[in-house]
Formats: sequence, structure tokens, C-alpha cells
Amino acid sequence: MRWLSYLLKCLLGGFVAMQIYLVIQIGLWAALDPSGTAFQRTERWRLCGLSWSCPVQSSWVPYDKISANLKRAVLVSEDDIFFQHMGVRVEDMKKAWTKNSQLNQQSGGKSKTALRGGSTITQQLAKNLFLSSEQNYFRKAQELIITGLLEVMLSKQRLFEIYLNSVEWGEGIFGIGVAAQHYYGISPALLNREQSAALASALPAPKCFDKAQYCRKANIHFPTRQEFILENMDRVALAPTPKPKAR
Repeated sequence: MRWLSYLLKCLLGGFVAMQIYLVIQIGLWAALDPSGTAFQRTERWRLCGLSWSCPVQSSWVPYDKISANLKRAVLVSEDDIFFQHMGVRVEDMKKAWTKNSQLNQQSGGKSKTALRGGSTITQQLAKNLFLSSEQNYFRKAQELIITGLLEVMLSKQRLFEIYLNSVEWGEGIFGIGVAAQHYYGISPALLNREQSAALASALPAPKCFDKAQYCRKANIHFPTRQEFILENMDRVALAPTPKPKAR
């Protein structure tokens, strides 16, 4: 059984080393902007392989140079209480688990479309920055660990800034800097309410929003989603709610 003990020690050592790497990497992002994400690198390989010429685009835009309209629209679309929670919305995860389990049962375990998501912006960021698109318990556990590290080590505003600059907005389009230019030919600071709502509505199915060829598997009606976002943009907060002072 010595070989089994050795194998377990190697696995444990590898796991600990990975967590140390994550802590160092996330710590650097408090001051440095990420050069890319795991999802971006996967998309670059899918679209371009070893080619030097590649249509994958991204450009960093500072938080204060992004329209408040866009920030509010994204919060409504993806995580309306982002500035209030600690990274995980347990009730939403339970609902997503129940819904997806029902889909799998109805399809005899062959469902490939887990249409209901329960992830917060921080969880999405954790997945995009470091993880693959595989769905298994280990990956989900690692996602929750990374989510906790992100919430503890970075401010909410910094997390939102990284998210807006790294999330996918179409085939090969990453970050709001490229998205605003691609769809409207303007800088992110100039996005109005309607443009912001349209871009935020794209986030659940960005490739479909960009190109019709990707819409076969997408179950989303963008105009309806845009209308919902517009109606709710004014009710979301762009900063943490201050705690009442003790008397």
C-alpha cells in the first residue's frame, strides 16, 4: 500500500501547490491587470490554432472609463446584488441544481443544456480566469475556492472591473472595450441606456448575439431581455451598501 500513500501525498501536494499559485496570482491582480483568461486562451486555440493572425480581441478599459449605464445593465442581467453578497448566492445555486436535475431526468441523463445558471459574477469570473468548461464536482469545488479567494483578496469594484474587461461579448470579442467598438463604434464611456441593455442581454449567449450560426442551441429572446434590463437598471447599486453606524 506504500504506492497508494505516495500517490495520495503527490495529489495533496499538487492541490496545495495549485492553491498557493492561485493566491499569488490573485494577489498580483490587486495592482496588475490580467493579461488574459483560461477561457480566452481556449477560444484563441479553437479559432486560430497555431496561427499568429487571430480574430480574438481584447483591450483593457479602467473602471472609471466605463459607462455607469453599462455597469447597471450588467448587474441586472447577471447579478443584481453583486455588491451586497460575499461571492455565492446559495438559494440561486439550489434552484439551478433542482432545475438542471429535472432537465437531466427528463432527458434520461443525456441533457447537454443546463439552461438555468446560479452563478454570481464572482463565480463566473473564477471560472473564466482559471478553469475549463467541464462540469464535474471537483471543478465546482475549485470554483468555490477561487471565488472565496477573489472575494477576500480583491475589492468588489476591482472584481467588477476585471469581469467587464474579460467577459465574452461575441466570437473572439472579450471585454467591454472591444465590444463597444465592435457593435457601436464608440468608447465604453459613451454607451447609453439602450446600448448598455443590449450588450448586457448578450451575456448569457454572446456568440448567438454576435452571429446567428450559434443560435441553434441558445434559448434566449434578446429583445425581451433588453426590455427587462431597461426597466430595472435604476434599482441596482454600484457600490456596497454602507452598514449603519452603531449608536
